[in-house]
Amino acid sequence: MSLDSTRRPTWLTFDCYGTLIQWDEGLQDAVAAILAGKHAAAIDPRALIAVYDRHEHALEQTPPHRSFREVAGEALRIALEEFRLRAGPDDIRMLTERISAMPPFPEVVSTLRALKEAGFRLCIVSNTDDDVIAGNVAQLGGHIDRVITAQQAGAYKPDRRLFDYAHEQLGVSRDDVVHICASPHLDHAAARDVGFRCVWIDRGTGRQCLPDYTPDATLPTLDRVPPLFASLGW
Repeated sequence: MSLDSTRRPTWLTFDCYGTLIQWDEGLQDAVAAILAGKHAAAIDPRALIAVYDRHEHALEQTPPHRSFREVAGEALRIALEEFRLRAGPDDIRMLTERISAMPPFPEVVSTLRALKEAGFRLCIVSNTDDDVIAGNVAQLGGHIDRVITAQQAGAYKPDRRLFDYAHEQLGVSRDDVVHICASPHLDHAAARDVGFRCVWIDRGTGRQCLPDYTPDATLPTLDRVPPLFASLGW
């Protein structure tokens, strides 16, 4: 698919972590700190994160719906146990506090400003809790108009219910939106199932597109979005 000959969107929706916020870097630092506190610095944080991610995604899709804080805490506990480490109450607090403090990528705030000045309205749609993401949104220069979370919708990506809820809350159809994301596994699956337009920010992390979905555009960084939209007459 292509954005050519499609209409200018009213809203731009964004995945937060990995798209606007430095998720991979921040999560590795958080896990390294947790391991250091357990005198387990010999364990590669990336290995623990791989196990944590697997359990987090599975728990998010397992009824009943639970808060991100609960899901993250349980996933961390299971992951640590697989490395023969015991999870303590301070571990999840450290993890969620570190997530909330993760900064934006260098080009993000200026790009959001440019998109606002071009007349777009901006919304984050994220697999998290309101209180966790608040610290990240506070670092985005006041340019975000709405924040819609899994906590509000009672569903996590890639479940389309989160995006259906977002479109309902924004009062728009899928044709009024372009979604911008860095997460193929979660956001591309929803774009495929719901049918909204999607720009992939491929930051070179090694994440791969789904075999049965191609985004409408692929860009290396967020600051390439305004020139793309300008080229479309938006």
